[in-house]
Amino acid sequence: MTENDGFGSNLVWLSVLVQRRYAQVCADHDLTPVQATLLCVIKDQPQGMGELAQVLGVAKNALSGLVDRIERRGLVHREALQRDRRAVTLSTTALGKEIVDALYADVARRMPDIAGALPADERHQLANSVARITAPLTASPMPDAALPKADSEQSSG
Repeated sequence: MTENDGFGSNLVWLSVLVQRRYAQVCADHDLTPVQATLLCVIKDQPQGMGELAQVLGVAKNALSGLVDRIERRGLVHREALQRDRRAVTLSTTALGKEIVDALYADVARRMPDIAGALPADERHQLANSVARITAPLTASPMPDAALPKADSEQSSG
């Protein structure tokens, strides 16, 4: 046996813990994880629907349904581009921005608790390692609070 036996399995279980916690934080803001991620992506800068579909890892028709649901709640606004009326950008409304700002604060406060059982020096080391691993993702236009891609909106949304 090597010291890395089970490492892959442990990463999967860590992913389960992270996804469960993120889902709970999202639910506390009356959002599904994919709705929350979409809001995080457009938090500071409107995005085109095609770009959003790619970033979120969903089909354009699934994205349209997702956007329809959060638009009805007044969280996002669609705007057709003047140069091409078929192209649409999506941005947060004032209410959407308020909710995503609260979500960001909650994520920053509650997600690190997952590592709460570790001594401070190990938490610091883990935080540095995670930052290095996720650096390629956080260097993209997607904000760092937006978590993994979703295949769909996870049933209802």
